[in-house]
Amino acid sequence: MTAVAPTLLETPLTPSRLAFLRERGMGSSVFVAALTAAFGVILVDTTAFLGALLQSDPTIGDSKTLAYVVQILSVLLTAVAMYVAAIVTANTFSTIVAGRTRRIALLRLIGASAKAQRTEVAGQGLAVGVLGSALGLVAGVLLSWAGIAIGSAAFAHAPLGFSPLQPAVLIPAVGVALTTWLAAWAGSRRVLTVTPLQALAGSAERSAAEIGSISSRHLGAITMFVLGGALLAGGVVYGLTSPLGVVVAFFGGVFSFTGLAIGAALIMPPVLRMVGGLFGRSATARLAAENALRHPERSSRMAIGVVMGVTLVTMFAVAMESAKALVVRTSAEQLPPEYFAPFDVFGTVMMVLVAVSAVIAAVGLVNLLTIGVVQRRRELGLLRAIGLTNRQVRRMVLLEAAHVTIAATATGLVLGVAYGWIAAQSLLGSVPSMPDFQPAGLIAPVVPWVPVVAIVVATAVLTLVASVAPTRLATRVAPVEALAAD
Repeated sequence: MTAVAPTLLETPLTPSRLAFLRERGMGSSVFVAALTAAFGVILVDTTAFLGALLQSDPTIGDSKTLAYVVQILSVLLTAVAMYVAAIVTANTFSTIVAGRTRRIALLRLIGASAKAQRTEVAGQGLAVGVLGSALGLVAGVLLSWAGIAIGSAAFAHAPLGFSPLQPAVLIPAVGVALTTWLAAWAGSRRVLTVTPLQALAGSAERSAAEIGSISSRHLGAITMFVLGGALLAGGVVYGLTSPLGVVVAFFGGVFSFTGLAIGAALIMPPVLRMVGGLFGRSATARLAAENALRHPERSSRMAIGVVMGVTLVTMFAVAMESAKALVVRTSAEQLPPEYFAPFDVFGTVMMVLVAVSAVIAAVGLVNLLTIGVVQRRRELGLLRAIGLTNRQVRRMVLLEAAHVTIAATATGLVLGVAYGWIAAQSLLGSVPSMPDFQPAGLIAPVVPWVPVVAIVVATAVLTLVASVAPTRLATRVAPVEALAAD
């Protein structure tokens, strides 16, 4: 029997071996990879076009500072989008592997090794990344071509013969493919813990008791979070004397947020518990709240992508508003509203670009919620069998989506305000202020309410969109059929 598994795993790649792409969650993963690659390609082409446009201008053609700034922003925004996509992809594959626990255990039982199983999952991630990157590369080049045509007609000194087929467009495409592969490898780490004995049990997420102990992963997350917090504080202090404090704060933000993403199963459950009390004490509301807490890993994976998207948008909005407030405070005279038009335009463009990361996170939420419903067919069938109506099941799934999105949005708003203030403080704390030209010192954070309200409205829309497909799946299967499912 031990020779069966290697034979299955060593079969040459055929169309049947690509059947995993039809599995629930894989299509959304391809879309995430394509969206990220297209975003990176568009940024690369836009940066190159703006650089050529500036060089062709007779008045500022010799100045390359603005072109360098745009290039740096392009690299940073592409890196942010790839970071969010990697988290979403890793969480998706973690959830898919959790649903395959019994099948993996059966293969282990007949002789397959955990390493071979994990290699198979990582190979699927590579296939998803290559396919998504190829689609994103084509879509990005086509959209860039249309944008360049419009820009060439709009500007008087547009560069002639500019092509969107820049060699650098391959960088984000290749980067997304490799990132997706690595994310699938990271998301498949649970394969190593699956034992042959689990073939006799159902496939489910680990319970709260199983992940309650502080593992090495949690210790690493706490260490990164504490280190990031220390760097954030150091950036604020250093920013009182030099604008370079923002560099220290930047690394503090990367470390602290990575720690939060890795240790989401420790941080999100208390927030989910508080939000769960807002839905009342009805049977469906209590079931929805308990479902979120019963499998904190799954709920945390759903929430963390949205937390990242909301945090990024809020951070840029707060940083820009705080900078505007400092300009007003340090000005010796009343400034007209037109003075802030460039600030507003730049801030709007940046938030629109960062919003791509929020869209990626939203796709991840819909994907994970749908996969979760598919993997809980037996549970939903049991609820139907003991008397829950289709309407109650739909309401339960809707409340689960609302539970996760509200908790994620609240957490993201708090983090966004904190990160936005730290960014503004570490960068502008040493700026001379009127009338004595002393450093500005501590800057009060300014919260722009229009973007905040927009985020809350988007959260409500996201909840409704995220619950459409899962509620249909939850009510489509008959109770007897669901109870017979594996």
